[in-house]
Amino acid sequence: MTKILCKCGTTALEVTKEPIMSVECLCDSCSKAASKFETLRGAQSIVTKLGGTHFVLYRKDRFSCVAGAENLKEFRLSPDAKTRRVVATCCNTPMFLEFEQGHWVSIYANLWNNENRPAIEMRTMTKDAVGVTPPDDVPNPKTHTLGFMGKLLSAWVAMGFRNPKIAVNGPLDI
Repeated sequence: MTKILCKCGTTALEVTKEPIMSVECLCDSCSKAASKFETLRGAQSIVTKLGGTHFVLYRKDRFSCVAGAENLKEFRLSPDAKTRRVVATCCNTPMFLEFEQGHWVSIYANLWNNENRPAIEMRTMTKDAVGVTPPDDVPNPKTHTLGFMGKLLSAWVAMGFRNPKIAVNGPLDI
């Protein structure tokens, strides 16, 4: 079991067992959302050196908010976006990303301290990384690979094809 806290320590997430994977996303949407988050008072940057966002993906049945759920608000890049990013409004800390129909949650890796942060296993959506050449330390596919999708599918199978819902306390207006 791992407890993950927002910047001020008021909002806490808890994850159990091993993550599905740890990835750095270089897509345009994650970049746009990160830029929006940086405008929030007191917010820390979630952008990596390559301009991406590092996520640790967990099955939803291995994830819970154990404190400060009332602080969780969702942000969508557009009203019809299938992806929501959730921020702890107590200190404007981005906490996680959730695909509306997904069975996993992508937790912002900067919430772990440097010693315990899961290492990046692969980068995704490198086609969107304009003017950046990712190092060859991990796979750098242009889009989501069959292996990436296979890991997500395996997790869903292990969950019995369930998609637990994660409650938040309304929208965040940025």
